[in-house]
Amino acid sequence: MRNGQKPGRRARLLLPVAAVLLSAALAPAQQDKLAQAHAALDAGEADKALGLLYALPQNGANNAEAQNLACRVYLTLKQWDQAASRCEAATRLDGGNSNLHLWLGRALGERAGHISFLSAYSLGKRSRAEFETAVRLSARNADALSDLGEFYVEAPGVVGGGQDKAERVIAQLEPVDSARAHQLRARLAEARKDYGAAEREFRAAIASSPHPALHWTTLASFFRRRQRWQDVEAAVHSAYAAASHDRGATVALYDGAGVLIESHRDPGFASKMLEAYLASSGKTEEGPAFEAHLRLARLKAQFGDRAGAEHERTQALALAHAYKPAQEAKF
Repeated sequence: MRNGQKPGRRARLLLPVAAVLLSAALAPAQQDKLAQAHAALDAGEADKALGLLYALPQNGANNAEAQNLACRVYLTLKQWDQAASRCEAATRLDGGNSNLHLWLGRALGERAGHISFLSAYSLGKRSRAEFETAVRLSARNADALSDLGEFYVEAPGVVGGGQDKAERVIAQLEPVDSARAHQLRARLAEARKDYGAAEREFRAAIASSPHPALHWTTLASFFRRRQRWQDVEAAVHSAYAAASHDRGATVALYDGAGVLIESHRDPGFASKMLEAYLASSGKTEEGPAFEAHLRLARLKAQFGDRAGAEHERTQALALAHAYKPAQEAKF
């Protein structure tokens, strides 16, 4: 346009075409950034992940996925309000996506666990509704079925929990993921104080899973709740052995270390598991690397290694500068 003239009819027709072509050119770049952000999330690089996500256009076709990933980063940082807000935005953008509703249910559930009882009541009901929506949208979503079943087992009836409801979910989960169905049966038996049946079901989950290390840590947690300390240690050692042959279950190293720490048992082996996890290429968002560094820092402080503890805390903050537990830790 010369001399401030408005575009002619031909130019106006070409503008939408140019926009479409530009969008098509940008789409691969946006997908690449999303993939990088997801990889950063799994690696525990929270700052990097958020930087990549905030650099994306806020109104593009990939925005729902970007909002969901941001929600999940905030969940690892334990910033529940931010997480819930981002997951809500994702479901508004793509209300037909089962996984987006699943993550919103998780975010709302975490938020409910860290606020007043009256507010938690409302959020608990909303969390249940999101899990139920996720299952309705995809009846074979094993993650959604498992989380919904856990909610029914653990939540009081006033917010929609119920053991009869959990039994129906188990029947639906069985043909989708038998190991998780066994695990859910175990949680239900434990809630009913049938501890023998619970242990049998936890062991059945181990036997039927392609990733038994993950279920060994679940059994270890059960033993911790029953204060069976020698069994805790034996189950964690089994998880370590199984994880050493299964890259898809590396997070069991993180989980197993967590069980030992909560049990106040064998800090040396817990340190070994965390170091192996941090050195692995199989880290995931389920075991944030910055949290693993902080756990290792606390263990080193127990052994009197203050310099090592401070080094691990610094490593945690380098990955996630806004992670409050690392900011506030003193050694």
